[in-house]
Amino acid sequence: MSKIAVVFWSGTGNTERMAELVAQGIREGGKEADVLPADAVSPADLKDLPVFALGCPSMGAEQLEESVMEGFVTEVEAFASGKTIGLFGSYGWGDGQWMRDWVERMQGAGAVVSGGEEAICKEAPDGDGEAACILLGKKLAAV
Repeated sequence: MSKIAVVFWSGTGNTERMAELVAQGIREGGKEADVLPADAVSPADLKDLPVFALGCPSMGAEQLEESVMEGFVTEVEAFASGKTIGLFGSYGWGDGQWMRDWVERMQGAGAVVSGGEEAICKEAPDGDGEAACILLGKKLAAV
C-alpha cells in the first residue's frame, strides 16, 4: 500500500477536521494516510512523494497562515513540479479567494492540483464540506 501525507495547519480545529476527512477518503480509496501538523514535518519530507495534500485556513486578508504554512508552501513550490497535490481549508469571511490564489500558485509551480478549489468550508465542515474532503482523498488515492 502507498502512503499519502496529509499536512495541515489549523487554528480552530476546522482544518484539522478536514484533514481527517481527506485521510478518510484516502483510506476508502485503498491507500494509507499520514495526517501531520505542518509544524511536525519538514517540506523536505514530501519531496520524494508523488502525491500529498496540504491544508490551511484563510487568514487575514484571505491569505495562508504566515508563521508556519506560508514558509512551508514556499519550500514546497521549489519541488512541486510533476506532483499531484490536494489543497483544502476553511474560511470565516470572504469568498474563498485565498484558495483560488493557492491553487493558481501550485499550478504555476508545475503541480497538478487534484480537485482544484473544491475542498473548502465556511467555518466547520458541514455535510457538503465533509463530502468534498472525502472525495478529495479518494481522488488522491486514485492517482
